[in-house]
Amino acid sequence: MLKINLEFRKGILFVRLEGRLIQKTVNKFNHEVIDMIKVNGIRNVVINISKLKEIDLKGINRLFYNYEICRDNKGKLIIVGNESEIMNKLKKSHLLNYTKEVNSELDVFDLVTI
Repeated sequence: MLKINLEFRKGILFVRLEGRLIQKTVNKFNHEVIDMIKVNGIRNVVINISKLKEIDLKGINRLFYNYEICRDNKGKLIIVGNESEIMNKLKKSHLLNYTKEVNSELDVFDLVTI
């Protein structure tokens, strides 16, 4: 199961994920998050993975696709999390070479100009 909490604040979409971002749940992520970004032309997105318990290759690919949309909209994708198995998987996938990584959502406002 995947829970998604969305908040739009100061021109930034905050996406808080809880549960599992895996093959069975990526369609929910696509429908609730990616469609919103595309339809509204949102530039800057923060994905908070601190409560994510599992991610697989499909989930990582969805995050990478999210990065590409932000890049095309001239914005940034920022990952919020801590040292965990999930963060290690993202590092191994090289996704973090393209995105920014911060420890808390408050740090995001220093990285994003609106």
